[in-house]
Amino acid sequence: MDRRGAKAAGWVAIVDRYVSNFTNRLDSKGRVSIPASFRSVLARDGFEGLYVHPSLDAEALDCGGHALLREIDGLLATLSPYSPERDVFSTALLGTSDVLKVDTEGRIVLPERLLARASIGSEATFVGQGHKFQIWEPGRFRARLEEAEQRVRALTRELGTGYAASAPRPRGARE
Repeated sequence: MDRRGAKAAGWVAIVDRYVSNFTNRLDSKGRVSIPASFRSVLARDGFEGLYVHPSLDAEALDCGGHALLREIDGLLATLSPYSPERDVFSTALLGTSDVLKVDTEGRIVLPERLLARASIGSEATFVGQGHKFQIWEPGRFRARLEEAEQRVRALTRELGTGYAASAPRPRGARE
């Protein structure tokens, strides 16, 4: 399939998203490899390094580049410049963040405080979430995934067949 056909089928959009999950070991120097597909998204995004902050609602780390920073800027822009709400979000999203250097082999060194915040030991699971990815301790991610799957099944039952009928169908899908 050429680029135009891929674009028409929606394939081009997915390469600009973090998808899937990967578990990698930290080496003896504390380095961990960012999955190659995630590095490709970062490269296309044009971000130098990796922006990382503790997740607001999980024992994980939120990571990304310009797309994640634009989302944070958009959130902060909705809040009054000197409001207590903006102050706490700025502190949580910007004041606890790091921009990590990615070496020539695609590895990063997570600071000890971030490793501790996410309870990461010898392995780290990278989880795509579209515009960003998260880094989890593998066991905690498995538990989160199980919980997410159960919640999605419950939501699907709650939404019923109307949800499936209203979902957009892929181009070329059979009737």
